Amino acid sequence: MYDLLRADDGERVALPGGELKFWPRIELGDDYGALLRRLVADTQWSQERITVYGKPYLQPRLSAWHGDLSYRYSGIRLEPLPWTPLLLQLRGRVESLTGCEFNSVLLNYYRDGNDGMGMHSDDERELGPQPAIASLSLGETRDFVMRHRDRDDLETLKMPLPAGSLLLMQGDTQRNWRHGIRKLRRACGARLNLTFRRVFPGGECGAA
Repeated sequence: MYDLLRADDGERVALPGGELKFWPRIELGDDYGALLRRLVADTQWSQERITVYGKPYLQPRLSAWHGDLSYRYSGIRLEPLPWTPLLLQLRGRVESLTGCEFNSVLLNYYRDGNDGMGMHSDDERELGPQPAIASLSLGETRDFVMRHRDRDDLETLKMPLPAGSLLLMQGDTQRNWRHGIRKLRRACGARLNLTFRRVFPGGECGAA
């Protein structure tokens, strides 16, 4: 069991070898459901094909990359779509809460329980050695699962992420932990997740 420690700037999650902060519900300037519908309707979604252990397959979700720079992961290169007024508004709100600066956002659209994300770390060179990644959730509550890379003695962390919640991962979290969203056997509604991050040109990094 992992403890939530109250702090003025969010609830700090006690996580060995990682740094997490959690805001259960943040103000976004509009109804959460209305924001979800706008983003789903206005986003240019794609279903990327990635290669895992030498085999290509379609990701079990839709995604879109917006920001200032391109980004590579799992053998694919994402060219950025331009910032929209709504995404800039949401970025500003997230930056004001986290104290971090972001120049990119990856949107993931989980259409139902058949969509998910495998266990992984966001440890690409373009993100720097200690990336700060802020995850904003809308729509259906899904469990965010985290598992330590090396320590079997540490239990798996499962955090329900409801609509309007914000999770900040920073420090050595990506180096030591993997995370993902499991598929569900039961019926569930749509979930949209926006992960704000800072990408450094050419993999160069300053203060993350």
